[in-house]
Amino acid sequence: MRFTPRRFLCAFITAGMLACPGVVPTASAAADEPLEYVALGDSFAASPQVPPPDVSNLLCLRSLVNYPHIAAKALSAKLTDVSCSAATVEDLSTSQYPGTAAQYEALSSETDIVSITVGGMDTGLPGLALDCLNPDPEPAGVSCAAQYSAGGSDKVRTAIDAWAPSFAAALDDISRRAPDAKVFVVGYGNVIRPGGCFPVQPVWDTDADYLHSVFRHLDTRLRQAAQQHGAVFVDTYRLGIGHDACAAPADRFVEGWVRTRAAMPLHPNANGAQAIGTALATAVRRTAPTQSAN
Repeated sequence: MRFTPRRFLCAFITAGMLACPGVVPTASAAADEPLEYVALGDSFAASPQVPPPDVSNLLCLRSLVNYPHIAAKALSAKLTDVSCSAATVEDLSTSQYPGTAAQYEALSSETDIVSITVGGMDTGLPGLALDCLNPDPEPAGVSCAAQYSAGGSDKVRTAIDAWAPSFAAALDDISRRAPDAKVFVVGYGNVIRPGGCFPVQPVWDTDADYLHSVFRHLDTRLRQAAQQHGAVFVDTYRLGIGHDACAAPADRFVEGWVRTRAAMPLHPNANGAQAIGTALATAVRRTAPTQSAN
């Protein structure tokens, strides 16, 4: 199905409220068919440990209320969710687990919408998060900021910068495999605030600053690649302000090392998936051409 102005306009008009000029309202008409949406990415997209699980592939630890599902419901889109926890860019084109197809295999000329969040595993963020864990106050333990910046170079930022061309190439691959689709790159957003909240979350203030800056740097590279390769970047940073891992438990969109809701540490909980999915759906709607564009 083609991502055409008329099809997009009709996709968001409720049946019986407003007719699309020139479109015959038959069940077989393309305008009556839902948008074909494919969700790619890693655990930030999959939302591991957020119930209920997607039992179609237990290895990928996908949730049935992750942000792709929220966005698909809001858009009345037909979702093919192949996001998979621990996925890297390489797993887009190769099988991540036995019996799990490469994520790219879900794409086709019929695809209308693609979302993707990836890069955390590629650039070593899970290991960094573990290294930043310090249950005891300073000066006990070791600062992850000092550890990763030893010798005057920042190992994580260097890794992100070195990885960025691989992500740019992936966006080109997606466009080749789904030539009529609009691609949405969803950022990692506001995981932990500057200064942190020790001891609520067991990370020193200087290390919280470092983690915050690293996630921002990764999002910057994702945004740049999106802008340079015809994709839309969905910035989830602002919607996460006041809802990071340091927020009151009821206000969190992301769980920290110390969790109060079901979710993997430093990943969206159900509320976070809801907020991100809603933001993605809003971004998709904004790409719908106005009638004057026809």
